[in-house]
Amino acid sequence: MTSQLDAQDERFLARAIEISRHALEDEGKTPFGAIVVISGEVVGEGTSSVVELRDPTAHAEVMALRHAGRNLGRHLFEDGIMYASSEPCPMCLMACYWARIPRLIFGASSHDVATYGFEDLQFYREVAQPADRRSLREEVADGALRDQAVDVLRKWADMLPSPVEPKF
Repeated sequence: MTSQLDAQDERFLARAIEISRHALEDEGKTPFGAIVVISGEVVGEGTSSVVELRDPTAHAEVMALRHAGRNLGRHLFEDGIMYASSEPCPMCLMACYWARIPRLIFGASSHDVATYGFEDLQFYREVAQPADRRSLREEVADGALRDQAVDVLRKWADMLPSPVEPKF
């Protein structure tokens, strides 16, 4: 992971960091900011709003993706770049994958964030563990309930215009 930022990247990353700086002024905010950029234009902007919205998913990157989705009327951003003040937590990183963001640029690392009390690095370690060793107990249903859940997925896939490609 080496830095090859051009002047435009530096300008947009500085904007994400500036958004994070506003948390110092807004009570209940945590210091994270993010933007989604497409074709050199900011299409989505977000700050951590977890406390304010009482929503554990309202991280800066998720909020920027939501904003971009509203602005563009779509949920996939194969043509976008995510700029974040800090390395995204596992949830936000996966949100970037789900949104098909092809490039992510950030300022502070997960190690930097951990230095100031945030748990991102611990969560990265946690999800790397086999499910039976994680602190979150996960249980899969079997029998009729699993069959019912799978049936819904099968019926949804059958309604699609082309066959689904398994992602094993």
